[in-house]
Amino acid sequence: MSRKFLLSIDGGGIRGIIPALALQKLEQITQKPARETFSFVAGTSTGALLASAIAAGMPASKIVNIYKNRIQEIFKPGKPWNDMRQYTLGHKYDAANLHQVLTEEFGAAAQWDLNDSPIDILLTAKGLADGKPWYFVKDNPRNGGATGKLGLIECATASAAAPTYFDPWPMPPPVSGKVVDGGVGVTGNPVYQACVEAFYYNPSYQPGQTTVISFGTGRFVRKADPKLITDWLNWVLDALLHSPEEQQTELVARHFPETTFYRLEPDLSADIEMDDISRIADLETMGEQFAARIDWPTMLGGGDTPFSVSLPQSLPRAA
Repeated sequence: MSRKFLLSIDGGGIRGIIPALALQKLEQITQKPARETFSFVAGTSTGALLASAIAAGMPASKIVNIYKNRIQEIFKPGKPWNDMRQYTLGHKYDAANLHQVLTEEFGAAAQWDLNDSPIDILLTAKGLADGKPWYFVKDNPRNGGATGKLGLIECATASAAAPTYFDPWPMPPPVSGKVVDGGVGVTGNPVYQACVEAFYYNPSYQPGQTTVISFGTGRFVRKADPKLITDWLNWVLDALLHSPEEQQTELVARHFPETTFYRLEPDLSADIEMDDISRIADLETMGEQFAARIDWPTMLGGGDTPFSVSLPQSLPRAA
């Protein structure tokens, strides 16, 4: 069996430009789209948008340009009206704007169902009415075949509908209801769920023959104390999205120790909220600096890097 490469990308709003820039460097090195490197892509929220774009064959340079040039169409109307909308409507932005941008940018792939993707994919969401977690994947005989006929763009939009930022997104059967960002819970970092889907439900993947690369979108750890209600709402959501990062990474290391596993997330030099589009240029600079630190040839070859993850000696392997 030839080695497989699985890519997982966290949520984080506009900070998704950081892994996009890292993938742009990968494509410059390999001279091929990321879809030809990774046979499985997974994502939550902005990570779901990236995973969907990769599956659609979109060059990483184009993904970067969407973050730079079309983000204002997604996060509108902008301050101060977005704060007023948050109080009165419960969300700042309309998910329909995100859906429209994706539809325009994805071209023919905007009409795809998940089953149309040439590579494996997992996008996460959570039911609004019942809190049910949804893992949108292609159908295969082992996974029940429940979600493969759902639209790629619909699933990506649903996964990105972060509460208080976007309104919940309605989904057809089998979901049959509104859903929100899959990061509300444990899948802000979906790497463990992606590994479960790959190793338990897809015979093409074996832990010892798979390289797993998990991207965060950057984190600033020295936040100021929240003061206003909007500050607290943003703090709570950011904490919800980031709280599972280390947990999910450790689960993969413990349950699938045979994998070659890398976890990449930069420390940010400033606190940048998920919707602060005025900081895109700053994020681009940080992302380029981070991308320059990534040794893609070594990771693709399975070598040791500062981003390598292994099971700590003090922790037992899963039975």
